[in-house]
Amino acid sequence: MPASPPLLVLDLDGTLADTSRDLLPVLNRVTAKVGLPPIGMENVGQVVGHGAKAMIARAFAFHDQQADDGLVDRLFDDFLVDYEANIAVNTVLYEGAAQALDRFAENGWRLAVCTNKLEHLARQLLDALGQSGRFAAITGGDTFDYRKPDPRHLTRTVALAGGAPGKTIMVGDSITDITTARSAQIPVIAVEFGYSDIPADELGADRVIARFAELWQVVGDLTADVGW
Repeated sequence: MPASPPLLVLDLDGTLADTSRDLLPVLNRVTAKVGLPPIGMENVGQVVGHGAKAMIARAFAFHDQQADDGLVDRLFDDFLVDYEANIAVNTVLYEGAAQALDRFAENGWRLAVCTNKLEHLARQLLDALGQSGRFAAITGGDTFDYRKPDPRHLTRTVALAGGAPGKTIMVGDSITDITTARSAQIPVIAVEFGYSDIPADELGADRVIARFAELWQVVGDLTADVGW
């Protein structure tokens, strides 16, 4: 049986794409319907990056309020309608991301996305950005019966992409990503430019990068350290 190719698995929001440019305006429009003030971009890490329902609940918590599950569910429905219509108005890939992914693909790596965003929204966004064709697997928070930080979300993504955990690197921006990779015993790199409200160098990742231009070299160093 041929050896599995090396695999790079990336989170989406705050790692591969700057989705806050559209997520936060949608969140503010939806929560304004029940009287919440808008959340500024400087506080994006307080709410974005944990899935839409969690984002809505965290918006209430940010303003020292609570919302019952029924209200969150109703606002979630409104959120989906708005976001699907405005998913890529201002969202862009982070600088250097496309070039970095090109380099990995050209050198025999497979690529995958593992996000807590609903799968159809992740695919819709990647389609709009012209990126879907890069990925051997795209999984979301509803793809399986479990989601990050459950390690099975990551390991099942690896399997769908035709990879092997022992030849996989994860890239993410949050403690959820780091915890997931650690639990799956997969090396993980944190990005400094994401939405975490915890500094990247305090997340417990194996490596940290400040920009995508560093990723190839950092992955090379990390794979050497783990004995690939």
